[in-house]
Amino acid sequence: MATSNWKSLAAAPVAAAFGIVEAPFHAVQRAFGVRPMPWLFLTPNLVIFGVFTFLPLIINFYYAFTGGVELYPSERPFTGMENLATLFECGNHFDPSTCRKDLFWRAIWNTAQFALLQVTLMVLFSVITALVLNRKVIGRGFWRGVYFYPVLLSPVVVALIWKWILQQDGVLNAIILGAGGTKVPFLLDPGWAFFWVIFVSIWAHMGFYTLILLAGLQAIPGDLYEAATMDGTSKMRAFWRITLPLLTPNLLVVLVLALIRAVQAFDEIYVLTGGGPGTATQFIVQYIYETAFASNVHILGLAAAASILIGIVLLALTLLQLRLSYHGKS
Repeated sequence: MATSNWKSLAAAPVAAAFGIVEAPFHAVQRAFGVRPMPWLFLTPNLVIFGVFTFLPLIINFYYAFTGGVELYPSERPFTGMENLATLFECGNHFDPSTCRKDLFWRAIWNTAQFALLQVTLMVLFSVITALVLNRKVIGRGFWRGVYFYPVLLSPVVVALIWKWILQQDGVLNAIILGAGGTKVPFLLDPGWAFFWVIFVSIWAHMGFYTLILLAGLQAIPGDLYEAATMDGTSKMRAFWRITLPLLTPNLLVVLVLALIRAVQAFDEIYVLTGGGPGTATQFIVQYIYETAFASNVHILGLAAAASILIGIVLLALTLLQLRLSYHGKS
């Protein structure tokens, strides 16, 4: 009896709170009927999206066509397409040193090079890993967890771990010195820094794409492989004739998702290298961030214009991904 009374006392405040929240819903339902109720339930989420997503997009779009260093929109003069014209003012777009905003174009070409190499290697290693994990190997569940674990880590944590390993007095150089070698400037040499940025990015995100490809492999009927084996088809031929064609929808989705992530690369790289040495690993999102917030003069209009350009690219990739997903389901 005492336990029952205690539960009743504990539930009373909860019931009272629900009663307060329920009252306006009953009032709306009595006044307008059932039809508007779904919108009433969606209102809190719509307000949050409006304030933290759509409103910043509108402000960013306005900033792209204004100048000055003032923060408040009412104090910024309208300049039209001047910010976009400044970004595209170049003698030769393939030579950033001839551009008025050379750092922007260096960031563009660094991002393009990073996306090309990282996405190609990411997809290749993800396919190989998915094929291995799809086989009947000892501890298959354990290995699947191991490959997916880095995806669960915060990008900042990933970058700090690898910075601790790769810095001048880090773990890797300690191993090299212990083996009789000399220190290697992994994060101070442009070539090495770019290599490790790609490596760390693949290590951190490959598990996610491997999981998508593994799901695609497991959806392929085993009867097809049995029929191919009975016909004397080699494993390599079965891969090219059965596995790869049926895995293509998943591969296309992985390719587009990896491209979107590569174009947006920022947090891991910024913590790992800071964009250096020099501008060797400075990508477009970092350029936008530093132009708007980290420089001595906050050029918000120029950063907003650059973000619109990158937004158009991401929108195109997102629409492509949705189209591929739709065709994959149909």
